[in-house]
Amino acid sequence: MRLGPRIAELFAKIFLFGITLFIVGILLFIILFILKNGAAHISWKFITMPIEDMGRSGGILATIVGTGLIVLVAIVVATPLGVSSAIYLAEYTKGGRITEVIRFGINCLSAVPSIIFGLFGFILFVETLGFGWSILSGGLSLAAMVLPTIISTAEEALRSVPISYREVARSLGATRWQTVSKAVIPYALPGILTGIILSIGRAVGETAVVIFTAGTATQMPRSLLDSARTMAVHFYVLAREGISLDNAYATATLLICTILIVNASAYMLMHRLMRGRR
Repeated sequence: MRLGPRIAELFAKIFLFGITLFIVGILLFIILFILKNGAAHISWKFITMPIEDMGRSGGILATIVGTGLIVLVAIVVATPLGVSSAIYLAEYTKGGRITEVIRFGINCLSAVPSIIFGLFGFILFVETLGFGWSILSGGLSLAAMVLPTIISTAEEALRSVPISYREVARSLGATRWQTVSKAVIPYALPGILTGIILSIGRAVGETAVVIFTAGTATQMPRSLLDSARTMAVHFYVLAREGISLDNAYATATLLICTILIVNASAYMLMHRLMRGRR
């Protein structure tokens, strides 16, 4: 028996709403579970004190600094490379086999397991270039890992800009670069920033790449060539080795809060920029 259009629409809406509610429920359960077990162990001393006794006592200040520096190096390196590549693919190529091969390679690169990037970074940056286990090695390896995400999202954002914007700019005598910089990029900025935000979130929570390239030193880093431990690696070590589950949950809580704050701040900045452009 066939269902009427309205009944079918109702069933589809209920089904989709249920799936969405289920996914959101899983996310909230994970967040609330971690917050419940870790919030009670967070204090100002925990945030500002150095790591002591391999993490059984003290705080995680060194991991907070290490996380910030490694992610900063990764984003500073990957953003200009990724956005520039996306602009070239979206605005300066006419399609063809070479362009398809490049896009296929980018898609394949985004599917490579993170531990492969860790091995690549270890061989190239740690051993061949002699950077050793350091913030610089970890940041450059993370940059290679998040580069496909930035390229793909930035290219999609550029291609979503209506073709009429380009046509009007070119009819007024603008060059290709003037058209891209003045008419296309400002309207594609939200999508570009979204890709960068996703890359920051992935870089903050990464463990395999950082363990292979940045090391697991618990001391406060003093330069980009010092080894450092990120919050994600610290959580992994504490939980896996059974050193201190209380500190592991507290570290995971701070990690989640950091990602939420970064995402919220970036989205607020994005909307302000777009409001100013309009």
